[in-house]
Amino acid sequence: MTDVGVTGFLVLALAACLVGFAKTAIGGAASISVALFAAVLPAKESTGALLPLLLVGDVLAISAYRRHADWSLLVRLFPSVAVGVGAGALFVSAVDDTVMRRTIGAVLLVLVAVHVVRQRRAGGVLVAPTGAARHVAAAVFGVLAGFTTMVANAGGAVMSLYLLTMGLGMMGFLGTTAWFFGLVNAFKVPFSVGLGLIGTSSLLLCAALAPFVVAGGLLGRRVVGRLDQGLFSRIVLVVTVLSGLNLLR
Repeated sequence: MTDVGVTGFLVLALAACLVGFAKTAIGGAASISVALFAAVLPAKESTGALLPLLLVGDVLAISAYRRHADWSLLVRLFPSVAVGVGAGALFVSAVDDTVMRRTIGAVLLVLVAVHVVRQRRAGGVLVAPTGAARHVAAAVFGVLAGFTTMVANAGGAVMSLYLLTMGLGMMGFLGTTAWFFGLVNAFKVPFSVGLGLIGTSSLLLCAALAPFVVAGGLLGRRVVGRLDQGLFSRIVLVVTVLSGLNLLR
């Protein structure tokens, strides 16, 4: 895995920068990193190589936005996320790379379509669900986020749509996402090790790529302060669609 060639390493370095940028600015951008890693490495091995880099980005994000998390949302999500991670681990052990990529891509596009339809029906202002609908949304998105993050490290796009649906502002979005993925990615490590996705070669590659994650994270912090809420939401949706289309190839 460490012998990826100069071109391959440059592609992975770009993907690592996007990981850092996604963690501190536009969360859905991490799904582009998934596609880039899968283009250089076999899909299953790429998920193991990417996970340690995501954890580096999580540390950056938590240090920047730790005070802005909505813990009530997180508490509702975690039980269903654990179910999704377990289902994702079983799925990884049973299917090939093509099925993995296309499944995640299809899920992302369906979720974007549902979000856009709801927004249009609400006249452009999406009202967060309340009561029982709020708990149903947490259960559905939690399972999907756990499943997609375990299968292809693509849970960022699912969480982005969930947090937009719940009406979080930009800083609440970033803080909640930071804590969510910091905890979930740490939870995924034993599963990834057990499936043979993380090993010595992947850790060596991650050590070489970690500085690019830090660079991307610093860039993200500079950019995010210049975005307004409307532009932020539109960018998240566009990046999510592009990520889904990439995974469907």
